[in-house]
Amino acid sequence: MAGERLPSFDLVVATVDRVAELERLLASLETQTHGAFRVLLVDQNEDDRLDPVLRAERPFVLERLRSERGLSRARNVALRDVRGDLVAFPDDDCVFAPDLLERVARRFANDEALDGLTGRAIDELGHSSRSWAPDPARLTRENLWNRAISFTIFLRAPLVARVGRFDESLGLGAATPWASGEEIEYLVRALDAGARIEYDPTIVVTHPDKRVSSEALRSLGNRDGASVGYILRKHRYSRRLVGAMFIRPLGGALLALARRDRAQAGFHLSTLRGRLLGYRS
Repeated sequence: MAGERLPSFDLVVATVDRVAELERLLASLETQTHGAFRVLLVDQNEDDRLDPVLRAERPFVLERLRSERGLSRARNVALRDVRGDLVAFPDDDCVFAPDLLERVARRFANDEALDGLTGRAIDELGHSSRSWAPDPARLTRENLWNRAISFTIFLRAPLVARVGRFDESLGLGAATPWASGEEIEYLVRALDAGARIEYDPTIVVTHPDKRVSSEALRSLGNRDGASVGYILRKHRYSRRLVGAMFIRPLGGALLALARRDRAQAGFHLSTLRGRLLGYRS
């Protein structure tokens, strides 16, 4: 509709050690059909490797901020500078489809009671992990675990102001065993504050699906599992849900062993150990 005003975005991008991947993300933002956005680029590098990227001319505002290493710490630096109507948290190695911001903006413009929207991750071939929920849903503390990841989260700025800072003991670069899950913990606090957040699996963001060794897969299970356990304990989840979150990786391990997939079995058992560690913390 002519003259229609769609909400603006502040895109918080924390980056470290990556250049080519960041350039891909920025190139995808140049093609957006909705151009009312800023990129708040939080540079955690200790050198000036991003200078050539930042000198390039772009059709959007890109503001460079500096932060020590730590994903949650970097995002908190950017949250002090939010001025847009909506806030999102793209990974520095993800890619946005040309119409993504427009589609998200229209959802918020057409539903004033909507506080947040989450979508689904796909790889470069358009495939998505089977762990993603297939149907739309309103997020709750119980169902959000397979309906959100950082780079598919879009929140109204007033909600972000209410929820406040990310927990810096969570996320990559944190000086704790729970180096992930910071976005899930943030959403739990948003829901506890009364936010209405919807999951829409047709909202997708491309993110590379990197193959890792069996050892790296076990390490990932330990890290993510510990983060989940920490969140369950911090936010006083019910015994019923805590029990279910411990049973699931055990079931996954037994199924993987039945399929003679030792790598996946190791991953699920590491996830279980991590959850127990995080919860006991």
